[in-house]
Amino acid sequence: MIPHRDHAHPEPSGAQWVRHRAYYVAVDETPGLPSTLVEEEELRRGRWGWLRAAPSLLLALLIRGYRRIISPLYGQVCSFYPSCSAYGLEAVTTHGVIRGVPLTIWRVLRCNPFTGGGVDAVPATSRIWPQGAVPTIIETNHPPIPRDDDD
Repeated sequence: MIPHRDHAHPEPSGAQWVRHRAYYVAVDETPGLPSTLVEEEELRRGRWGWLRAAPSLLLALLIRGYRRIISPLYGQVCSFYPSCSAYGLEAVTTHGVIRGVPLTIWRVLRCNPFTGGGVDAVPATSRIWPQGAVPTIIETNHPPIPRDDDD
């Protein structure tokens, strides 16, 4: 017999969770700080099971392959930060295939010589991860921003 898992308390009460929106912080703040205050509804909506994450994982593998094999041949040609492939990888990882693919396509269409470029972050989601399980692309795309000396 398979033991029943209590869905009202799916993790130990002291579990640390990291929200995707915790990476969108002001200057001089540390992105991605964990929190223990996670409501049951937020946990249900923000933590994906394997069935919901599977399509995103497959597409993420393809994007990682592109970033490893094809992207180095071009060099740094993207006028945005993060690069289009890094943006796509984060969009698919955090939003899923249905919303992540259109976000990525729109970003690639905007990446041309006639735009000014700049910082273009993936929109924040309600996605959460246990501490230590946050995909590295999110930490890479949201580095701490130090204060300018000119302020």
